[in-house]
Amino acid sequence: MCVGLARLPAERLRGTLRAMSRPACSRCQRPLSHCLCALIPALDSRTRVLILQHPSETNHALNTARFAALGLRNAQLCVGEVFDELAQWLALPGYQACLLFPGDEAVMLTARAQEQPPLLLVVPDGTWRKARKLLHANPLLAALPRVSLAASAPSRYRLRKAPSESALSTIEAITQALETLEAPARFDALLRPFEALIEGQIEAMGEQTYQRNHQRSD
Repeated sequence: MCVGLARLPAERLRGTLRAMSRPACSRCQRPLSHCLCALIPALDSRTRVLILQHPSETNHALNTARFAALGLRNAQLCVGEVFDELAQWLALPGYQACLLFPGDEAVMLTARAQEQPPLLLVVPDGTWRKARKLLHANPLLAALPRVSLAASAPSRYRLRKAPSESALSTIEAITQALETLEAPARFDALLRPFEALIEGQIEAMGEQTYQRNHQRSD
């Protein structure tokens, strides 16, 4: 865990050690002084959301998948690379499983009629490279019918270097998927802790640093 810390610049090393020693909330895993649990909703949905998170995302400062899992009653977050229980999770009675992942064979999501069985929406969480690794390591996952999202507004994930303006964070993708499937129901309350987290990160780094490193130039 601490291999390589001695090679960090002194100022960065001190910041890293302080972050490691700060007590954290056991639920949202944020430092207790910046706990975001009060902003996390408890939303019901017909759609079942199964988030499969690559281990590299677990301790990421901007772990949006965790907020999605905490904010939805009908959601499950599993961390790993190979999921031995995947067949059991996908066979949940009363649901139709599909994979939220773009591709030529992906079908665009539309509103789900009440007489149709609800979807079990499987969402890989990680970089595109890590998400593809999850599919490769779990053949059952790769075999699922794929669905994708319609074009959306630019991501609010202002601290991430995305491949395009239309690329969404995991929590944004889940929010848009649910609002599409269960229209006119709204799920934007899921984004409250995410937006607060982004604002806190920008405030911590300072406006000038943010403008220099993260704002797009026209």
